[in-house]
Amino acid sequence: MREVAILGVGQTPVREHWEMSLRALAVEAGRAALADAGVDKVDAIYVSNMNSDRLVGQRHLGPLVADYLGQRGVEAVKLEAACGSAGSAMRQGMMAVASGELERVLIIGAEKLTETPHQETTAALATAADADFEVEQGITFVGLNALIMRRYMHEYGYTHKDFAPFAIAAHANASRNPNALYRYAIDEREYERGRDVADPIRLYDASPIGDGAAALLLVAADKAPSAVRVIGSASATDTVSVHDREDILWLNAAELSARRAYDQAKVGPADIDLFELHDAFSIMAALSLEACGFAERGRGVRVGLDGDITLGGRIPISTMGGLKARGHPVGATGLYQLVEATLQLRGEAGATQVPGARIAMTQNIGGSGATITTHILKA
Repeated sequence: MREVAILGVGQTPVREHWEMSLRALAVEAGRAALADAGVDKVDAIYVSNMNSDRLVGQRHLGPLVADYLGQRGVEAVKLEAACGSAGSAMRQGMMAVASGELERVLIIGAEKLTETPHQETTAALATAADADFEVEQGITFVGLNALIMRRYMHEYGYTHKDFAPFAIAAHANASRNPNALYRYAIDEREYERGRDVADPIRLYDASPIGDGAAALLLVAADKAPSAVRVIGSASATDTVSVHDREDILWLNAAELSARRAYDQAKVGPADIDLFELHDAFSIMAALSLEACGFAERGRGVRVGLDGDITLGGRIPISTMGGLKARGHPVGATGLYQLVEATLQLRGEAGATQVPGARIAMTQNIGGSGATITTHILKA
């Protein structure tokens, strides 16, 4: 298998893009990645998206995006794995290039969520849960995460305030990222004042939806020796329904995919300079840090309390705002993570640059942990 490199990246700001269609967002990000790579023709395009059929009335995104990108005739498909769609699309593109089957693959994640009524959007997002045994009973994703967070607090003795560093760090970084949705800092007082959403989750524990697209171009590493390389890539699954898991306080798919990616990359948690984790909710940040080896079980919250997640800390996370403050256009989120990690390793992250970053890890989660894809990049 060949080593794969990221030759070009592109993104749109995460916003309520009333003036842009889903295809326009995808094309803008794709064009930016092609221009960044200095490439005008690709062999395939993989488009990641979760809800285009329900919320936009458009399926068959692959050829649609290829056509409007001026790439008519190339292989082009849409991939879906709920909120983990983009990470899964990245893995498929990476394997296509690594195998030698394709030379240039463009991955585009795009989602438009803000133009439909709130109840309709929430119902569409809920399709990532178990339709018969979770959704049919009235549960939502914020409700599921609230149950997990309450159990975590009970088991390990934390209070709501102990989770504040995750949101504070994300907002501090987003305030310096022009592509972020929420470009303002918060403090512990503001975090605690956030309105209740689903006890114990409050406003600043939950990521906001948004419209946006991000893209990257993959090539064989020997064709781009100075580009950021993909040195680890793995995906794993768990049960879709939370109640079917042996342990609701452990992200088994995160542990499995991280371990496999570490083995491929020949690195461990101590070698990672920054971690773009899937902080859809504060509790997911804590559980991801534990499952990936950055904290012992029950100690993920302490990583934040000890100041280790800041840009100058032991394991910086959400370096450009994360899902929490950059925003969470679900089918594009994993690509935003990869684009941001690439910019960090290029030394092009501007005011959010992690000093001396050489190895970065991203992790994209679908559902409540049913599909988890981990990638490790090296400058």
